[in-house]
Amino acid sequence: MHGPAPAPRPGPPGPLSAALFDAVRQLKRGTVLVVGDAMLDRYVYGRVERVSPEAPVPVLTVEREVALPGGAGNVVRNLTALGAAVAFVSVVGDDQAGSDLTGLIGGQPGVEPWLLVQGGRATTTKTRFVATGQQLLRADHELAAPIHSRLADRLVRIAGDAVAATAVMVLSDYRKGVLAGDTPTKLIAAARTAGRRVLVDPKGGNHARYAGADLIMPDVEELAEATGLPVGTDAEIAAAAAALRRAHGFGAVMVVRGEPGITLVTGDADGEIVQHMPSDVAEVVDPSGAGDVVVAVAAAGLAAGLSLPAIARLGALAAGIVLGKTGIAVVREDEFLEALTPGRLASRKMATRSEAAERVERWRRAGNRVGFLVGSDSGSAPEIVAQARSWCDRLVVGLGDADLAAAGLAELPGVDLIARFGGETPLELIRLLRPDVLVQDPGRGPYAVPGGDLVQEWGGTVRSTAVAAEPTAA
Repeated sequence: MHGPAPAPRPGPPGPLSAALFDAVRQLKRGTVLVVGDAMLDRYVYGRVERVSPEAPVPVLTVEREVALPGGAGNVVRNLTALGAAVAFVSVVGDDQAGSDLTGLIGGQPGVEPWLLVQGGRATTTKTRFVATGQQLLRADHELAAPIHSRLADRLVRIAGDAVAATAVMVLSDYRKGVLAGDTPTKLIAAARTAGRRVLVDPKGGNHARYAGADLIMPDVEELAEATGLPVGTDAEIAAAAAALRRAHGFGAVMVVRGEPGITLVTGDADGEIVQHMPSDVAEVVDPSGAGDVVVAVAAAGLAAGLSLPAIARLGALAAGIVLGKTGIAVVREDEFLEALTPGRLASRKMATRSEAAERVERWRRAGNRVGFLVGSDSGSAPEIVAQARSWCDRLVVGLGDADLAAAGLAELPGVDLIARFGGETPLELIRLLRPDVLVQDPGRGPYAVPGGDLVQEWGGTVRSTAVAAEPTAA
């Protein structure tokens, strides 16, 4: 749809833990209006011990059932978990699921619900059947047609009144009909009239409907659909996000990438500024609901007046926390603070050589380009780590056995893994991990760190942070 964007300038490294402690505590001070598609998420948990004699399918012996707000309702649920006050405007059907959802939303603390009812409409319901932590099947019951035009007009009027009492409007579009047609355009205009900021969690390729929003938060697939540009690498994602920002006058684009974290693209008079924030997830247990968590953190952060880089860092941290949980989970203040406790990230990012090899292999199977940087006893400067991370999708830092910099390095958002190599050189660790990019320490020649010739033999590159050099080999 759009031509390739000019190469964006690397942004400064994200804020460190000390500054983020206060930012986390401010999240509960915000007031947020959420408008979007409410759903009912049902979970049926049980155990599987045999295969059905009627067909080659597992038999689930049901042990318990749980119902939770889903879709835009899950954004509301996450906002209340953070302590923010929320007004929620949506539409449900005149069915039992709609009644159940209304009760679940209204029962949350700090929520002012405006759930309009459309006669004859089915409330979107997703039922997941789970055994031993794994989903066996998901059954959806929904009507995704646009809501009635008169109901849409009423929804816009109610939201226009409610936005004046809140700091931020969130449009949570799951493409189920609440935000169909020109409804987003009208809602953004109402927020502008009230002097309020607008955050959009979009679905579908027509992002012109959200033109002028302060922050738009697509995932990688949505970004590709909206721009028609490749999104296979960090650089391609940044270029596509920059093109999307310019095409529709968005204040900023925050790409929610799941395990890889978040890419934030903002702009100034000189062009786009790009920051990549890793999620710091130790292991993905369940990806369900991670996007809604990040949207909630961003909305609460905007409402509290936090900077976009701080919001992106908190969002990436929240994604890492929730990806390590089972089911559609929320993140609370105490979990944030625990994750930010000095030394906590070091324990999560430190790995033995065998653990590092397993982690790198999983990254490589997922299509990630892996970089390797040798750290030092004094630690590596944040700008060196940020530059090294810009050349790869995942960055491993190798430390000698005597080096003491692990805790400081773990706090840097560009570091994905830290491994000690033993001996005087990292050569054996490099052979074990087979990185795609070997990054040299500043001021050294291209072969100062042993292993450059090996990396080139298997098709990798050698880069130096001393200057913005071209790759030694491809």
